[in-house]
Amino acid sequence: MSYPLLQTINDPADLRAVPRERLQLLADELRAYVLESVSRTGGHLSSNLGTVELTLALHYVFNTPEDRIVWDVGHQSYPHKILTGRRDRMSTLRQAGGLSGFPRRDESPYDTFGTAHSSTSISAALGMTLGAQLKGEQRHAIAVIGDGAMTAGMAFEALNNGGVHDNARLLVILNDNDMSISPPVGALNRYLAQLMSGRFYAAARQVGKKVLGVAPPLLELAKRFEQNAKGMVVPATLFETFGFNYVGPIDGHDLESLIPTLENLKHLQGPQFLHVVTKKGQGYKLAEADPVAYHGPGKFDPAVGLQKPATPSKPTFTQVFGQWLCDMAAQDARLVGITPAMREGSGMVEFERRFPDRYHDVGIAEQHAVTFAAGLACEGLKPVVAIYSTFLQRAYDQLIHDVAIQNLPVVFALDRAGLVGADGATHAGAFDIPFLRCVPNVSVATPADERECRQLLSSAFAQDHPVAVRYPRGAGVGATPDAGLDALPIGRGEIRRETTRTTARVAILAFGTLLYPALQAAESVDASVANMRWVKPLDTALLLDLAGRHDMLVTVEEGAVAGGAGSAVLEALQAAGISLPVLNLGLPDVFIEHGDPVKLLAGVGLDAAGIEASLRARWPELG
Repeated sequence: MSYPLLQTINDPADLRAVPRERLQLLADELRAYVLESVSRTGGHLSSNLGTVELTLALHYVFNTPEDRIVWDVGHQSYPHKILTGRRDRMSTLRQAGGLSGFPRRDESPYDTFGTAHSSTSISAALGMTLGAQLKGEQRHAIAVIGDGAMTAGMAFEALNNGGVHDNARLLVILNDNDMSISPPVGALNRYLAQLMSGRFYAAARQVGKKVLGVAPPLLELAKRFEQNAKGMVVPATLFETFGFNYVGPIDGHDLESLIPTLENLKHLQGPQFLHVVTKKGQGYKLAEADPVAYHGPGKFDPAVGLQKPATPSKPTFTQVFGQWLCDMAAQDARLVGITPAMREGSGMVEFERRFPDRYHDVGIAEQHAVTFAAGLACEGLKPVVAIYSTFLQRAYDQLIHDVAIQNLPVVFALDRAGLVGADGATHAGAFDIPFLRCVPNVSVATPADERECRQLLSSAFAQDHPVAVRYPRGAGVGATPDAGLDALPIGRGEIRRETTRTTARVAILAFGTLLYPALQAAESVDASVANMRWVKPLDTALLLDLAGRHDMLVTVEEGAVAGGAGSAVLEALQAAGISLPVLNLGLPDVFIEHGDPVKLLAGVGLDAAGIEASLRARWPELG
């Protein structure tokens, strides 16, 4: 497909030179280009198709990058990337050395703030606009936030702070894609939005305040009338109580509504709040019908759509967790499942269907999810919080203060532990071992495969204190889980291979799924291998046994090596008064960028070849 108009747009200055009557044609080309690009590389689709017109309108009206746009989460920023000089690099999206799937400050001056976790945009944009004022500069800051991200407390903390700055050039745009507007309401709202965002309306409000200010009862009556009148045709005026001038809702796919409204808002003083309604998957019928399936697809043929694999693939760790959750819930009525807006991603669809009364999606509110679980545990229930490793970081205070100090029996099922591939550093579960193992009362399990994952989840559920079970994205070696709910002993590992060497004896202590590449490497250097299973409590009996029978130890983990499981081994050896050469292998002290996960692991030396190479480099006597 050709894109004659889009190919002339190399930056927003080119966009602003396009006649207004041709913008819808440009929007059509941009949407088609997004679909074609994502179908070839994989990536986020539904959200990007839904923000085409909004992106065009923002860059058309505002003087970017001098005016700052902050895309909340950022998975909807592909049209933004295409319009800001990166069109020809879309073929590299989410690949090693290519474009990030999220905004990044080091990628483009138009990416004013790096995002990938939700609900940060209003805070960042407020900081930008107030920072500009302190420097004597005048620029707008626009935060584009979705209705899902508005469920997080941080967004309301920012609104609460932002509304008191009467001179702030701050525009918050709520991209609401969870509802639709019928044509009559949409036409009415277009008229009202332009009216209420206009300078005449704003000036009239100020004059009215001055005139009626001498008679406070009349002023209060006028305020109530205005609020009630607006309440009849727009959503509740919640945002005005924060000090924002609320405008909308308007059709986020109607450029003839978006552009005049944005132009009006651009000339108003003080915090502004624009409510736009969009549709995920807009313009691609298959994505419109199933926006969840097309949220983050892999490569596919747009003419055909997503296809189920011809042969069943190995079950993923997420699927193993989802099946365990249902089986354990059927056995124990105390189990309650909690997710912070990750029902599909955490494998809880079937659990919601079978146990709706015990399923809670709390929205993008990780802090609330953890303290909510603590409250349930106080009542004798057994909550299981299904959460990505990278998102648990957002609830660290609640983990410590509300769960661990009170020693409550909450199970944390940590999906996406370790490297995650195309989503990159923002989504990698690199830090959970270090930040969990230092917290009293918290145990940490690292299953090596799918069978152990199910068993260790049962082990965690049986405890009367908090336990985290961390497992990676995708499938493992394909170890079929047992049908039962048998648990493994807490704090106990196992020896999987014994060396036959009499000198230069090496033992590899593997934590998690790196057990299998460690076993491969051990065959080449004739090393012993232990499947440690638990970071905390560490199997010190197994550790001391291995230390007594070997000359060197190696620890292997898919997590930050600084403060990780290897550090726990060193601490235990020191406590026992044992001095032995130890090599710690894990993720280095850098943020690992996006790319193919297999290649990323190899790049940091955590595949079989890398582990073997590290051993031979450290101890040449291995031969």
